[in-house]
Amino acid sequence: MLSLYVLCVGMLMIILDSTIVNVALPSIQTDLGFTQSSLAWVVNAYLIPFGGLLLLAGRLGDLVGRKRVFTAGLALFVLASAACGLASSQGMLIGARFVQGVGGALTSSVILGMIVTMFPGPREQAKAIGVYSFVAASGASLGLLAGGVLTESISWHWIFFVNLPFGVAAMFLSARLIENDTGIGIRRGADVPGALLITGGLMLAVYTIVEAVNYGWGSLHTLGLGAIAIALLTAFVARLATAKVPLMHLRILRSRNVSGANAVQVLMVGGLFGMFFMGALYLQRVLGYGPTDVGLAFLPVALLIAVMSLRVTDRVILRVGPRPTLITGLGLVLTGLLWFTRLPIDADYLVDVLPTMVLFGTGAGLAFPAIVSLAMSGATPEDAGVASGLVNTTQQVGGALGLAVLATLSTERTESLASQGTAHAEALVDGYRLALLVASGFIALGIVVASTVLEAISVADPAEQPVAEPLRPAHSEAA
Repeated sequence: MLSLYVLCVGMLMIILDSTIVNVALPSIQTDLGFTQSSLAWVVNAYLIPFGGLLLLAGRLGDLVGRKRVFTAGLALFVLASAACGLASSQGMLIGARFVQGVGGALTSSVILGMIVTMFPGPREQAKAIGVYSFVAASGASLGLLAGGVLTESISWHWIFFVNLPFGVAAMFLSARLIENDTGIGIRRGADVPGALLITGGLMLAVYTIVEAVNYGWGSLHTLGLGAIAIALLTAFVARLATAKVPLMHLRILRSRNVSGANAVQVLMVGGLFGMFFMGALYLQRVLGYGPTDVGLAFLPVALLIAVMSLRVTDRVILRVGPRPTLITGLGLVLTGLLWFTRLPIDADYLVDVLPTMVLFGTGAGLAFPAIVSLAMSGATPEDAGVASGLVNTTQQVGGALGLAVLATLSTERTESLASQGTAHAEALVDGYRLALLVASGFIALGIVVASTVLEAISVADPAEQPVAEPLRPAHSEAA
């Protein structure tokens, strides 16, 4: 299990980085002189390469070895984190964040693939996925707390420097604890045109989504680039059907559980990001919480995800299967979001906020391990990396899309009410309410897809496991 913890340390660094920066943005803006519009690139410069390279990086792990890709990604991420912390100009910080995104994609894309091949048995795989899901789901709330503490007690530079000791330790331990794998060989999937299509399509899609807030969803900029991104992704799927050696096999997408689980994840993560983003803004801008207070307010989410993922969910999945577990978890998340839409201006934390955190944490702790099990159910040892990259890709696209849609709706609603003379606090709250209602709609649609598309599987039956054997050793590949 030590090797699993090493992988999860790497994943935790990547997840923390997605939210730890958000808390420090005001300090970064003041120190480096960013405008409000240019400040968004501190986040976007990371998201675009990260979301765009996940699928390609996962396939690269299948071809040349997942440990090599994981270690290379960690090294790149650590070096870029040091550059971010040392940044004294806008250009240096944005450039280093871009490289950080590349390193994050390489590191995180292969982790799930390594887990399902290292832990092929039903019970041990369920436990391992539970640990991974705890890190992936709770890292966002832990990032809010860590970002607030570091920014307030030291400086924003340390939200990046904190990655260095953990990253170096993870590289050292991975070299000693994780077995080498040679991959299936670059000739088994070196589809350069397919790689260019999927990377260009995903990067352009993420860029279009994050910039839609500035240009508007109906603008020529958004519609034009969105159409090009869709055309590139469509061409990639066509390429899979015709290439002699495709980047990934279409049978992965033909699996109802794999495609359905990834579709549900887009909706689920979109809804979850709505809760984190709108919830943090509500606590700060309406209730007057400081950065550390916001992190502490979200702490119950992380604690409950830990309890559920590490102690409960694997047993529930083994008993009833991942599909009912996922639907139950989504139902709890939906209930929590609907409760949070009440959003009084003078809220009491114990009455108005804590119930949402409890429902949210419990539901996410059930849903994430279940959706990962379903999304990896079509993977074989030869393509576990690309399946892992697909899971991470839909997670990032869902987060970016959900955040862009909800932030736009909330801002437009608030500005409309403010122009009509509504008090500032009331206008803010009404905008957050609208966004949370739409986020609830995402989760509700996810429940519908999970109920109608996903097929029931029993992970207690070894014959139905996604991966029934570990990766072949190097000597068998040579043979």
